[in-house]
Amino acid sequence: MRIPFIGITGSNGKTTTKELISRVLGKKYQVHYTKGNLNNHIGVPLTLLGITKSHEIAVIEMGANHQKEIELLCSIARPTHVLISNVGKAHLEGFGGFEGVKKGKGEMYAFAKNANATVFINTDNEHLKEMLGGYTMTFSYGTTGNEDVSGVLKGDASYVSLDWKTSDSDQMHAINSHITGTYNFENILSAIAVGTHFKVPAQDICDAVEAYVPDNQRSQEIKVGSNHIILDAYNANPSSMEAALTNFNKHFQGKRAVFLGDMFELGESALSEHKRIADLAIAAGFDHVILVGPEFKKAASGMNAIFLENSKEASQWFQEHPLQNFQILIKGSRSSKMELVMDGLKATA
Repeated sequence: MRIPFIGITGSNGKTTTKELISRVLGKKYQVHYTKGNLNNHIGVPLTLLGITKSHEIAVIEMGANHQKEIELLCSIARPTHVLISNVGKAHLEGFGGFEGVKKGKGEMYAFAKNANATVFINTDNEHLKEMLGGYTMTFSYGTTGNEDVSGVLKGDASYVSLDWKTSDSDQMHAINSHITGTYNFENILSAIAVGTHFKVPAQDICDAVEAYVPDNQRSQEIKVGSNHIILDAYNANPSSMEAALTNFNKHFQGKRAVFLGDMFELGESALSEHKRIADLAIAAGFDHVILVGPEFKKAASGMNAIFLENSKEASQWFQEHPLQNFQILIKGSRSSKMELVMDGLKATA
């Protein structure tokens, strides 16, 4: 008998969601899941080839930067369960704007309807509800208390903490994660929902989430000398950049610096989105706003910020202007290679 296949896509957070779901399910099952972000037309087949008779469930991440790509990946993996984490301003050039993103990601819902697959749906997200329409083979999660799994964000600390429960019980379960960013709340809640659907005990779900520590430059916290770094340099788009800046401004106090690298594949929106993000960063009143790359320079020239050509220059800037006792956010698209800024930080530690 074929094992359950869970297909995951989304504009932001799909890799973190995949990692959390895999760890939660791993408390009960032998899980095979996408390693790294092997989520394209090459990576998905490679992931499927790694499934053995010992595996009891598979978690398959699917990425896309144009329409019909998710349709193709679903036809290859044929998931029995699907989850779209969210839709945002990512790959706007390839998708042809935000409505194109919704259409492209929505190909996963179209597959689910044709294949009678179960859809894990965040019912707080109006875009996802609109995309799904009246399809009823769902398992819901959200914050109203009426979902199959509902959660409440707790406290105001940098790490996400929440209480959650299932629809058939009033018992609340507490999670104190090691994941920064309130934007990760819905990613955690989705993993709880998947675990609950597959009968993973509640305490095992909590333990799995609490044990997860982000790495691979995704909301990764690093201490370098006297400085505290949020390294979120794996990728960026306007939606994730705004969320990261908002979270950093709210939860990290004291002396603060942000290093923001260019965002790619934005097409006609590139100028306006880079300007909007630069405006947000400057309005937050950070001690240093360092904008890296030609797109930021073109969009925000004349603003009260430091402009550098590339991440190597940003690394050199660090060595020439050592920072002490700073909270530092580093974020940018993959092609910006913002992780190289860490070299300058370490050289001054």
